Amino acid sequence: MRVGLYGGTFDPIHDGHLHVIRELVSRNVVDRLLVVPAGEPRLRESAPVATGSERRQMCQLAVNSLGPDFTDKVEVNPIEVLRQGPSYAIDTVEAIAATYEGAKIALILGTDAYEKIDQWHRADELKKMVEFVVIDRPDFPGQANLVIDALAVSATDIRSHKSDQIPAAVAAYIKEHNLYASK
Repeated sequence: MRVGLYGGTFDPIHDGHLHVIRELVSRNVVDRLLVVPAGEPRLRESAPVATGSERRQMCQLAVNSLGPDFTDKVEVNPIEVLRQGPSYAIDTVEAIAATYEGAKIALILGTDAYEKIDQWHRADELKKMVEFVVIDRPDFPGQANLVIDALAVSATDIRSHKSDQIPAAVAAYIKEHNLYASK
Protein backbone atom coordinates (compact mmCIF):
# COMPACT_ATOMS: atom_id res chain seq x y z
CA MET A 1 0.00 0.00 0.00
CA ARG A 2 1.18 3.49 -0.79
CA VAL A 3 -0.05 6.24 1.54
CA GLY A 4 0.29 9.84 0.43
CA LEU A 5 0.61 12.73 2.88
CA TYR A 6 -0.56 16.01 1.43
CA GLY A 7 0.18 18.61 4.03
CA GLY A 8 -0.28 22.33 3.90
CA THR A 9 -1.56 25.31 5.74
CA PHE A 10 -4.82 25.17 3.75
CA ASP A 11 -5.70 28.72 4.80
CA PRO A 12 -8.09 28.13 3.06
CA ILE A 13 -8.08 24.95 0.99
CA HIS A 14 -8.92 25.88 -2.61
CA ASP A 15 -9.53 24.53 -6.11
CA GLY A 16 -5.78 24.24 -6.74
CA HIS A 17 -5.45 21.85 -3.80
CA LEU A 18 -8.48 19.86 -4.97
CA HIS A 19 -6.97 19.59 -8.46
CA VAL A 20 -3.85 18.03 -6.92
CA ILE A 21 -5.99 15.61 -4.89
CA ARG A 22 -8.01 14.57 -7.95
CA GLU A 23 -4.85 14.01 -9.99
CA LEU A 24 -3.11 11.96 -7.29
CA VAL A 25 -6.12 9.68 -6.87
CA SER A 26 -7.19 9.38 -10.52
CA ARG A 27 -3.62 8.60 -11.63
CA ASN A 28 -3.27 6.02 -8.83
CA VAL A 29 -0.17 7.77 -7.51
CA VAL A 30 -1.31 6.71 -4.01
CA ASP A 31 -3.74 4.14 -2.67
CA ARG A 32 -4.76 6.33 0.26
CA LEU A 33 -4.33 10.10 0.55
CA LEU A 34 -4.20 11.90 3.87
CA VAL A 35 -4.83 15.64 3.74
CA VAL A 36 -2.97 17.05 6.74
CA PRO A 37 -3.58 20.68 7.74
CA ALA A 38 -0.48 22.05 9.46
CA GLY A 39 -0.65 22.92 13.13
CA GLU A 40 2.07 25.51 13.71
CA PRO A 41 3.98 25.70 10.41
CA ARG A 42 7.62 26.56 11.00
CA LEU A 43 8.82 27.81 7.62
CA ARG A 44 6.11 30.39 6.94
CA GLU A 45 6.54 34.11 7.16
CA SER A 46 3.28 34.50 9.09
CA ALA A 47 0.92 32.37 11.12
CA PRO A 48 -2.28 31.07 9.50
CA VAL A 49 -5.28 33.40 9.73
CA ALA A 50 -7.84 30.66 10.42
CA THR A 51 -7.43 28.42 13.45
CA GLY A 52 -6.36 24.82 13.09
CA SER A 53 -9.90 23.71 13.83
CA GLU A 54 -11.32 26.02 11.15
CA ARG A 55 -8.78 24.89 8.55
CA ARG A 56 -9.50 21.25 9.42
CA GLN A 57 -13.24 21.82 8.95
CA MET A 58 -12.70 23.60 5.61
CA CYS A 59 -10.54 20.68 4.45
CA GLN A 60 -13.26 18.22 5.41
CA LEU A 61 -15.90 20.23 3.53
CA ALA A 62 -13.65 20.38 0.47
CA VAL A 63 -12.90 16.64 0.54
CA ASN A 64 -16.61 15.88 0.95
CA SER A 65 -17.29 17.95 -2.18
CA LEU A 66 -15.15 15.59 -4.29
CA GLY A 67 -17.75 12.82 -4.28
CA PRO A 68 -17.60 9.10 -3.45
CA ASP A 69 -14.97 8.17 -6.06
CA PHE A 70 -12.51 10.28 -4.10
CA THR A 71 -13.81 10.33 -0.54
CA ASP A 72 -13.31 6.57 -0.29
CA LYS A 73 -9.57 7.14 -0.82
CA VAL A 74 -9.03 10.58 0.73
CA GLU A 75 -9.32 11.59 4.36
CA VAL A 76 -8.52 14.67 6.41
CA ASN A 77 -6.08 13.73 9.15
CA PRO A 78 -5.98 16.20 12.07
CA ILE A 79 -2.73 14.90 13.60
CA GLU A 80 -0.89 18.21 13.27
CA VAL A 81 -3.68 20.58 14.30
CA LEU A 82 -4.25 18.45 17.41
CA ARG A 83 -0.53 18.42 18.29
CA GLN A 84 0.68 20.98 20.83
CA GLY A 85 3.65 23.07 19.72
CA PRO A 86 5.45 23.10 16.39
CA SER A 87 4.44 20.81 13.54
CA TYR A 88 7.27 18.82 12.02
CA ALA A 89 6.73 16.57 9.03
CA ILE A 90 9.05 13.90 10.46
CA ASP A 91 6.82 13.48 13.53
CA THR A 92 3.76 13.11 11.33
CA VAL A 93 5.51 10.63 9.03
CA GLU A 94 6.61 8.53 12.01
CA ALA A 95 3.05 8.44 13.39
CA ILE A 96 1.54 7.58 10.00
CA ALA A 97 4.17 4.88 9.41
CA ALA A 98 3.19 3.30 12.75
CA THR A 99 -0.51 3.46 11.82
CA TYR A 100 0.00 2.10 8.29
CA GLU A 101 2.64 -0.49 9.13
CA GLY A 102 4.48 -1.71 6.05
CA ALA A 103 3.06 0.99 3.78
CA LYS A 104 5.24 3.12 1.57
CA ILE A 105 4.82 6.77 2.47
CA ALA A 106 4.78 9.42 -0.25
CA LEU A 107 5.15 13.02 0.85
CA ILE A 108 3.33 15.32 -1.59
CA LEU A 109 5.00 18.73 -1.95
CA GLY A 110 4.94 21.66 -4.29
CA THR A 111 8.17 22.74 -5.95
CA ASP A 112 8.33 25.71 -3.56
CA ALA A 113 8.25 23.53 -0.43
CA TYR A 114 10.63 20.95 -1.89
CA GLU A 115 13.21 23.63 -2.56
CA LYS A 116 13.40 24.21 1.22
CA ILE A 117 13.46 20.52 2.21
CA ASP A 118 17.00 20.72 3.61
CA GLN A 119 15.75 23.33 6.13
CA TRP A 120 13.15 20.96 7.53
CA HIS A 121 13.54 19.43 11.00
CA ARG A 122 15.47 16.13 10.78
CA ALA A 123 15.51 16.40 6.98
CA ASP A 124 18.06 13.61 6.47
CA GLU A 125 15.92 11.12 8.41
CA LEU A 126 12.80 12.26 6.56
CA LYS A 127 14.48 11.69 3.20
CA LYS A 128 15.16 8.06 4.17
CA MET A 129 11.57 7.44 5.29
CA VAL A 130 9.53 8.79 2.39
CA GLU A 131 9.32 9.08 -1.34
CA PHE A 132 8.82 12.66 -2.47
CA VAL A 133 6.13 13.42 -5.02
CA VAL A 134 6.94 16.95 -6.14
CA ILE A 135 4.12 18.80 -7.88
CA ASP A 136 4.70 21.53 -10.43
CA ARG A 137 3.61 25.02 -9.37
CA PRO A 138 2.77 27.56 -12.08
CA ASP A 139 4.10 30.38 -9.93
CA PHE A 140 7.22 28.55 -8.79
CA PRO A 141 9.17 26.63 -11.42
CA GLY A 142 11.32 23.85 -10.06
CA GLN A 143 12.16 20.18 -10.22
CA ALA A 144 8.75 18.50 -10.27
CA ASN A 145 8.53 14.74 -10.69
CA LEU A 146 4.76 14.83 -11.25
CA VAL A 147 3.42 17.32 -13.76
CA ILE A 148 -0.30 17.86 -13.30
CA ASP A 149 -0.88 21.22 -14.98
CA ALA A 150 -1.36 22.76 -11.56
CA LEU A 151 -3.87 25.57 -11.25
CA ALA A 152 -2.64 29.09 -10.53
CA VAL A 153 -4.67 29.64 -7.38
CA SER A 154 -3.42 31.42 -4.30
CA ALA A 155 -4.80 31.22 -0.77
CA THR A 156 -3.44 34.75 -0.29
CA ASP A 157 -5.64 35.96 -3.17
CA ILE A 158 -8.64 34.15 -1.70
CA ARG A 159 -8.07 35.70 1.73
CA SER A 160 -7.81 39.16 0.15
CA HIS A 161 -10.93 38.55 -1.98
CA LYS A 162 -9.03 38.67 -5.32
CA SER A 163 -10.06 35.08 -6.14
CA ASP A 164 -13.04 32.87 -5.43
CA GLN A 165 -11.63 29.54 -6.59
CA ILE A 166 -12.88 27.51 -3.65
CA PRO A 167 -15.58 24.87 -3.25
CA ALA A 168 -19.04 26.29 -2.51
CA ALA A 169 -19.17 24.60 0.91
CA VAL A 170 -15.85 26.21 1.88
CA ALA A 171 -17.07 29.61 0.67
CA ALA A 172 -20.19 29.22 2.79
CA TYR A 173 -18.11 28.25 5.83
CA ILE A 174 -15.84 31.28 5.35
CA LYS A 175 -18.85 33.57 5.12
CA GLU A 176 -20.67 31.97 8.07
CA HIS A 177 -17.58 32.27 10.31
CA ASN A 178 -16.57 35.69 8.99
CA LEU A 179 -13.10 34.46 8.07
CA TYR A 180 -10.78 36.63 6.01
CA ALA A 181 -13.07 39.63 6.38
CA SER A 182 -11.73 42.89 4.99
CA LYS A 183 -10.16 44.97 7.70
